[in-house]
Amino acid sequence: MTKTSPIFLPFSFYKTIFFFFLLLVLLITHANSQPNVKEQTVPLKLKQHWQNPPSLSHWNPLNSSHYCDWPEITCTNGSVTQLLLPNKNITQTVPSFICDLVNLTLIDLSYNNIFGEFPRALYNCSKLEDLNLSQNFFNGTIPIDIHLVHLPGSFPPEIGNLSNLERLELAYNVNMTAAVLPSNFMKLKKLTYLWMAGSNLIGEIPDTIGEMEALVHLDLAKNSLSGKIPSSLFMPKNLSIVYLYRNQLSGEIPRVVEALNIDVIDLSDNKLNGTIPEDFGRLRNMSGLSLFFNQLSGKIPDSIGRLPRLMILKLFTNNFSGTLPPDLGRYSNASRVPAFDNNLTGKLPKSLGNCSYLRIVSVYNNNLSGNIPSGLWKTLDLSILLLSDNSFTGKLPQSVSTKLSRLEMSNNKFSGNIPVGVSSWGNLVVFKASNNLFTGIIPNELTALPRLTTLLLDQNRLSGSLPSDIISWNRLNTLNLSRNEISGLIPKELGSLASLTDLDLSENQLSGQIPPQLGLLKLNSFNLSSNHLTGRIPTQFENNAYARSFLNNTSLCASKPSLNINSCNSEPLKSSNIPPILLALIISLVMIAALVGLFASALVIRIRKKKKLGQDSTWVLTDFQPINFTESAILSGLTENNVIRQRWIREGITERLEQKLEKEFLAEVKILSSIQHSNIVKLLCCISNDDSKLLVYEYSNNHSLDQWLHRKIKASTTSSSVHHVVLDWPKRLQIAIGAAQGLFYMHHGCSPPIVHRDVKSSNILLDSEFNAKIADFGLAKMFKEGELTSMSVVAGSFGYIAPEHAHTIRVNEKIDIYSFGVILLELTTGREANDGDEHTSLAQWAWRHIQKGNPIVDALDEEVKEPCYLDEMSCVFNLGIICTDTQPSKRPSMKDVVKILLKCNQGLVYGEENATSLCNASPLLKNSKRSSVSENDDYILRSIDFF
Repeated sequence: MTKTSPIFLPFSFYKTIFFFFLLLVLLITHANSQPNVKEQTVPLKLKQHWQNPPSLSHWNPLNSSHYCDWPEITCTNGSVTQLLLPNKNITQTVPSFICDLVNLTLIDLSYNNIFGEFPRALYNCSKLEDLNLSQNFFNGTIPIDIHLVHLPGSFPPEIGNLSNLERLELAYNVNMTAAVLPSNFMKLKKLTYLWMAGSNLIGEIPDTIGEMEALVHLDLAKNSLSGKIPSSLFMPKNLSIVYLYRNQLSGEIPRVVEALNIDVIDLSDNKLNGTIPEDFGRLRNMSGLSLFFNQLSGKIPDSIGRLPRLMILKLFTNNFSGTLPPDLGRYSNASRVPAFDNNLTGKLPKSLGNCSYLRIVSVYNNNLSGNIPSGLWKTLDLSILLLSDNSFTGKLPQSVSTKLSRLEMSNNKFSGNIPVGVSSWGNLVVFKASNNLFTGIIPNELTALPRLTTLLLDQNRLSGSLPSDIISWNRLNTLNLSRNEISGLIPKELGSLASLTDLDLSENQLSGQIPPQLGLLKLNSFNLSSNHLTGRIPTQFENNAYARSFLNNTSLCASKPSLNINSCNSEPLKSSNIPPILLALIISLVMIAALVGLFASALVIRIRKKKKLGQDSTWVLTDFQPINFTESAILSGLTENNVIRQRWIREGITERLEQKLEKEFLAEVKILSSIQHSNIVKLLCCISNDDSKLLVYEYSNNHSLDQWLHRKIKASTTSSSVHHVVLDWPKRLQIAIGAAQGLFYMHHGCSPPIVHRDVKSSNILLDSEFNAKIADFGLAKMFKEGELTSMSVVAGSFGYIAPEHAHTIRVNEKIDIYSFGVILLELTTGREANDGDEHTSLAQWAWRHIQKGNPIVDALDEEVKEPCYLDEMSCVFNLGIICTDTQPSKRPSMKDVVKILLKCNQGLVYGEENATSLCNASPLLKNSKRSSVSENDDYILRSIDFF
């Protein structure tokens, strides 16, 4: 066999093969690296397109870190798959080149300030699975071709055929055109999370919503949905969260519940009626049930009280009757029981006395009776107990929870003495016990409460003298002990309570002189009427602001006779050398001359009045309220120019007279004669003849808000000096709420609605208790619901006129909301409406202050800016910003304004920080990363007495 010799190839051949394979590897590597090189430029282009927001300053090519290491970017196998950009202050549109990130599956641009229509550029992101654009300023309608966003599954033209969609988040795009919730959404069988709160939805919820069998989280709150709640709503077995609050839903709550794993149900602030379904008592996993602000009635099912996980049960402001569930709090860790403003009867459940986690019990304004469970007083964490306006009986205990800070029990039938053990209530801040049956003395132990700010014990049967050891009440703002049987002297130590602003000791048996130390106090409300006081009143009170503070004290006197009390006697004349006969002759001659002068003056005045007014018989009086005076009594007090006059007419009833132009007169008579509300000035009558027309109103003792805010109200501090009386913050907030309730009634409680058109601080009058009264309806207009009406002239006052009203004569109720927003800014800043800077208005100044990122606290009024009020003042300032938005559609309704003001008030009312910020009402003010916004608030809303 022939042996084959090996073949040896030249070295150059191996060299060629080696370089060939090396080149091939390099080409493959280069080809694979091209996408990554291109991807690296996209984030930098995005940053530049979005005008280099500071939050992305670390996106820097010179940075040593790789772009996949930037916290906003997630990479898989070296390729960008997620962009996480919530709350980055991005204001520009979404560019088309964002889809050059070819493997992108998730984009989160929520909580930014992106304007414009839905970004159709995203249609080219072929692998996109999760898109979050909530909390922006997108406008227009949801695009019909939204199916072109390449979410997983088949993509026919209708949204309902995105069959693999699991989450849909379109919440708080408030500029979306009003639209009905598409029924084809109900075809999304895999959808677990539907969040469309605040998206301008109208119409009814589709009946087929129960077919969304995978649904876990449903949030359609803060829309304008109407009609009945579909009977199938509670059928999806995995349903856990249901938020339908703040809509216009009516009818009954669905009776059948198959979703037994429900955790939270919030149907509050709708128009629901009927009863609570018995099936709710089967939801043993439910931790929160909110049904407040509805028209629900009937008995609260006893089974609700036996739910083991129930912590929040909000049923206030409905028409519930019967008793509270007897086992309420026995099996759960309930922390609060807000059931106020209903028709509940019977006793409080004894089980509340064994509820160790209970912090707040608020059952005021019901028909409850009986004693308070003994264990409830000593519940370990109890901090707020609101029992007013019921028929509770029993006595106060010697000891209560050490955390109790607020006790309100007015208008009940509590009796007995105030216990000496009250000294152990060391954390008490507010104690309101007016109109009960308490007897005995006010114990000295009550003065051992250093945190007390409000003490109301009026309309009881207390006797004895006032305790003198009250120096520890250094935080006390309000003290009302009126209508008791208290005797003795007024302690001079009251003058050392520098925080005291409201003092009422009227209708008692107090005697002696008024301590001059009281003149050192800066009192907004002061009443010592109907006692047995003697001597001269302190000179600081000798001004008209206290004209009604000393009535029915026959032995009191003042140097000014205008204060409705006697003038103090002057010094006796020194002896004279004039003979008695001559002195008598001189006095007689002077008296005769004075009588002749008075007669002549009266005759001239009568002649002038007759020339001016015509004969009395030509005047016609039209009354709108029961009155006890005639047109003659009114005309006798007119001044020469007949513009505005106030005078006393019988028994101290004071009126306000105005002569009106014909058109304004007719408008004001038409409106004010047709409405009645406690926060709208009352029209008593009008008188008219051929030449003049006059309106007679109830008189407001404290003039206008404008006078109080802008240093037009003065009070004497000594006989020779005058100082400005500062309106404190609690009074300002009270006025804001009252005025808002008046406007709410005009906009929502009248048919047709009334638009005032000249809301300003000088048209907010204040009665003796500083309750707000809206006045001057000469420019007001009645509108049909939702009407946008043309006016022949621009009405209003500079600084209060809404921008659209200055450029167009078409108006609706939003112009009143803008003007009221200016008033809120006046209340919080102390500035006048036209007092901005560099010729700008207050509203423009406030907006610029916010847009510059300046702290709100820097804008607040220094005269009332105390640490305990900062949260409330900031809240009201924010509301003023929202109300003065230049776009009318972004301003809230007066209904929302009232509710927000009441929420702003909760920090002081309950001693808790308000858990819900106004950012829910305006994304401009939002700076939050909350994944969902709902009514999981920890505060309790006060009831609203609109009418």
